[in-house]
Amino acid sequence: MSRHGQVFLVHNRVESIYAIADLVSKLVPKARVVVGHGQLNEKELESVMFKFVRGEADVLVCTTIVENGLDIPSANTILINRADRFGLSELYQLRGRVGRSNQRAYAYLLVPEDVSLTPLATRRLAALKEFSALGAGFRVAALDLELRGAGNLLGGQQHGHINAIGFDMYVQMLERAVSTLKGEEVKPEMRATINLGLDIRIPEEYIPNENLRLRTYKRIAGITSEADREEVNNELTDRFGAAPAAVGNLLDYALLKGLAEGLLISSIERRANEVAVKFHPETPLSPENLVKFIRSQKEGLRLDPSGTLWIRLDRRGRVADSVRNVLLPLETKR
Repeated sequence: MSRHGQVFLVHNRVESIYAIADLVSKLVPKARVVVGHGQLNEKELESVMFKFVRGEADVLVCTTIVENGLDIPSANTILINRADRFGLSELYQLRGRVGRSNQRAYAYLLVPEDVSLTPLATRRLAALKEFSALGAGFRVAALDLELRGAGNLLGGQQHGHINAIGFDMYVQMLERAVSTLKGEEVKPEMRATINLGLDIRIPEEYIPNENLRLRTYKRIAGITSEADREEVNNELTDRFGAAPAAVGNLLDYALLKGLAEGLLISSIERRANEVAVKFHPETPLSPENLVKFIRSQKEGLRLDPSGTLWIRLDRRGRVADSVRNVLLPLETKR
């Protein structure tokens, strides 16, 4: 109040919220206190909020109804009673109700002295204190997922032990289970292994920041088409300058990997001046179409008795392009 600001006091118990408001009035007699919670009717709640927004009240004692959507620049302090009972994301959202102008804001997380915090609650409060920089929302969300687990999405229980299998694997298993229940065809899991003997790293001198390099690796891994490759390449060129050869190889690898996994190719491996392409037994490409395609080419392709396709490399072209130029026509014949 001495800084000409306003205060949120979050007390998430309607049955005792008026007692808290009375306590605030006794402690700070000059404070104009109003109370807002979800059990008020629409007109009452609207009246309370308009008083606070117009600056006719100094303290809003409220439940978590203020968690989202409020932008009151003059609110520069928030007190959260029994912060140990809130989730990490909820605390992060509540903290975001203040500090929305050029005034310094403060968030106080209140916990009774005689309450023994659980290890989980301690981690939540410590994380909120640590992640205070601009743009920390993703880190808070990631830690919240780690602490609570992803949940049992298809059942009545809301809990999870996601660390046992990893979030990515969990999502894959969930997608396969849903497809099976729908009676849809479930493709076998396939992760193509590609080894063309090329440098496919992002040099530190090109992107010095480690976190940014990791995000770039993830961005490149999502390439599924030539248009995606061109878009990522243009983005990298715009931000960091012309991409070195190793980054170009990485872009080619990502594009080739998506094509190979569509054809259920288990591995692509360079051996001297040839590349061996091994197909998964359940590949959608029929042996007849593969043989017809090989015979239609003048030279450079052969199929050995084990079913491995051998591609002879053109020394004048790029290795990844040579392989992709063979696989692209096969994509249309499956």
